[in-house]
Amino acid sequence: MKTCPQFAALREEYEREIGYLSAHSERHAGRPSAKASATYAASMKARMARALSGHVGRCPECG
Repeated sequence: MKTCPQFAALREEYEREIGYLSAHSERHAGRPSAKASATYAASMKARMARALSGHVGRCPECG
């Protein structure tokens, strides 16, 4: 699928945040903050999917 630079930047930003949250969750396993980070990472994945599919629907270069 051919995508525009804005799509790549949006995806990279979401993936970076998901990576931070997942790493925090692994580092602090067994603590309440780890569970919260894992939950935020999961919801961030859903938000990323929604944002990227919305972008593809609106962007003339991607869609």
